[in-house]
Amino acid sequence: MSKILEEKLERYFEEAKKHIQKIKSAKEILQDVMPLSGESLMKLSEKEQDKLDILIFRFAKLQDLLGRKIFRSILDFSGYESNVPFVEILSELEREGLIEIDKWMALRDARNAVAHEYPNEEKKIVDELNFIFEEVEYLIQLAQKLEEYFGAIKSKRAAGD
Repeated sequence: MSKILEEKLERYFEEAKKHIQKIKSAKEILQDVMPLSGESLMKLSEKEQDKLDILIFRFAKLQDLLGRKIFRSILDFSGYESNVPFVEILSELEREGLIEIDKWMALRDARNAVAHEYPNEEKKIVDELNFIFEEVEYLIQLAQKLEEYFGAIKSKRAAGD
């Protein structure tokens, strides 16, 4: 079981790296137009719009990967009982110093806000896009921190075998 879980986590982290690479590429193109305003959002070039879409998509994919797959799996791998409500997963990860629940939830709210386009909420969408652009680095660092944590557990187990 442990070997299967280890291989699964390795695949998850490889997927995370692909999302991170796409996020960084999109941020590089968008850095000159950020932060956005309602007016500047409407004036984005097609390339900039495409990169903004990629940023949003990959941000959402990375957050889903972390929240739906990596969090539970890494706690399982570390020996923690992860068949508990998600809020307990978050609490355990915070106790381990791996996440900040408030920041995770703020990013989740931003993701949900930009996932749906509501009429007359352009200001909110622009604010959330600016927030995501600035704070996506937290998700990148979180993925890297979790991978380091995973590596430390693997090394500890290898030394104990």
